[in-house]
Amino acid sequence: MAKKFHNFIAGKWCEAQSGQTFENRNPANWDEVLGVFPKSGKEDVDKAVRSAQEGFKEWRKVPAPQRGQIMKRVGDLLVKHKEDIARGMTKEMGKVLMETRGDVQEGIDTAYYAAGEGRRLFGQTAPSELPSKFCVSIRQPIGVAGVITPWNFPMAIPTWKIFPALLCGNSVVFKPASDVPLTGTRLVELLLEAGVPPKAINLVHGTGSTVGIPLVEHPGVDVISFTGSSAVGRQISSISGQGLKRLSLELGGKNAQIVMDDANLDLALEGVIWGAFGTTGQRCTATSRLILQEGIYEEFVERLVERTRNLKLGDGLDSSTDVGPVINEKQRENIHSYVEVGQREGARLLCGGESANEGKLSKGFFYRPTIFVDVTPQMRIAKEEIFGPVLAVLKVKTLDEAIEVLNATPYGLSSSIYTQDVNQAFRAIEDIEAGITYINGPTIGAEAHLPFGGVKDTGNGHREGGWTVYDIFTEWKTIYVDYSGKLQKAQIDTEKERA
Repeated sequence: MAKKFHNFIAGKWCEAQSGQTFENRNPANWDEVLGVFPKSGKEDVDKAVRSAQEGFKEWRKVPAPQRGQIMKRVGDLLVKHKEDIARGMTKEMGKVLMETRGDVQEGIDTAYYAAGEGRRLFGQTAPSELPSKFCVSIRQPIGVAGVITPWNFPMAIPTWKIFPALLCGNSVVFKPASDVPLTGTRLVELLLEAGVPPKAINLVHGTGSTVGIPLVEHPGVDVISFTGSSAVGRQISSISGQGLKRLSLELGGKNAQIVMDDANLDLALEGVIWGAFGTTGQRCTATSRLILQEGIYEEFVERLVERTRNLKLGDGLDSSTDVGPVINEKQRENIHSYVEVGQREGARLLCGGESANEGKLSKGFFYRPTIFVDVTPQMRIAKEEIFGPVLAVLKVKTLDEAIEVLNATPYGLSSSIYTQDVNQAFRAIEDIEAGITYINGPTIGAEAHLPFGGVKDTGNGHREGGWTVYDIFTEWKTIYVDYSGKLQKAQIDTEKERA
C-alpha cells in the first residue's frame, strides 16, 4: 500500500478537510504509486492563511540575521539529504538523476545566498533638504506570501520563492504542483527541522483550481509569487489586481539559440542538444528554436539530427538515459498535437514526432526528441510554447535577420548566440528582447545569485534570483527624524530660504 502524506497547516500534519486524496505516480512507470496526498480545497486554504497570519506576527519579529541562520541550516540539511531528494524527484517528475541533483543544488545555493542576505537587507539614507533632520528608508516584510510553483523544478523554484519570502520576515502558504507533491513535502519537513516556526510555513496540496485560485483570491494573502503558463498568469493577475496584491509572475518562454557562420560548431551543437532536450524540453528556458546562418545550415542540421537520433530514452535513474519521460499523458498529447500542427503548416519533420512505447518505455510517457526544418517565423511551432522535446530550425542570412526572427514571439525569457565575433555578440546583447542572453552557451543554466525573468508575455517585470527577488517580498518604509525642535514645513520652508 502506498504511503499516505498530509498537508501542513497550523503547525500540524493533517488531511484535507474533505477527506479526498489523489495519487502521485512515476511518469516513467505509471504502475508505481509514490504516495497518496490530500486533495485540498478552499476551506484548507482558509485555514492555512489564518495560520500564516498568526505565524507572521511571531516570525517578523525575529532579527533578519537569525532568520538567515535558519536558511543556512536548511541549506546544510539539503546537502545532507541531496541524493535521497534527487532520487525521489526523478521518480516523481522523470528527469535524469544528474539533473535532479542539480535541482537540489540550486536549492542549496539559494539557501546559502539567503543566509547572507539576512545581514544585507540594506536600506538607504539620503540628506534632508531641511536642517536638523535625518532621512532613512528601510525594508519591512509584507505579510502572508502565497507561493504557487510548477512541476519541472520541484525543489529549485520553490526555494527561489520561499527562502527569500521567509528571510524577509513573511510567512508562507505553499502550493506545490500536484504532479510533484513529494518534493514539496520534503522541503517543508526540512524547513521545520531547521527551525522555521510551524505557523510561518504552511503546505496545502491540491490542484490549481481547488487550491491555487482560492489562495490568490484570499483577502488574507498579501503577496503572490507564481511560476507557470502565461494563460494562468493572466488569470492570476486579474484576480490579484482586484485585491491590489503584490504579484510576481514568471511565465512562458519561446527561447532561441542563434548560430552564426563563424561559430564553434562543436560547442554550438552541444549547447542546442542540452538546451532543447535536457529536462525533455520541459523548461521555461528550453531551446525551442534554433536560428542558423545559411553558411553552416546544412552541415549543422545533419550533425544535429545524427546526435538527436542517438539520444537514449528511459528511466531517469538509469545512468545511461539521456532523456526521461514527459510529466504526464496530457502533456504528451499536447506535444504531439503541436507536431501535427507543424506538419500541417508545412514544416518538414526530420526525426522524432512520435511517442516511444517499446519495451519498458510502454509503462511511461515518453516522446522522441523531435526536429523540424523549413520552419518560418509565422508558424505556430515557431511562436508558441510547446514545453516538450520539439525543436524548430529556421534559416537566416544575416545577424540582423537572426535577431529579428528571435524577437518575433510574444515571449522574451532566454536567448543565446554562438559567434566568435565580439562585435556580433555585443550587438546581440543590445538588440535581443529577453531577460537573459547567453554568449556561446545554451539558453538554459541560470545561476542562483543573478536575476531571473523576462520581458513581454514572460512575466510582469519582477525578477527572481539574486538580490532582485528581495524587492518582491519587502515593502519600503521611509522614516523622517526631525531633531530641530521646531515645526519645519519641508518644501514651504526651503522655498522661504531661497526667497
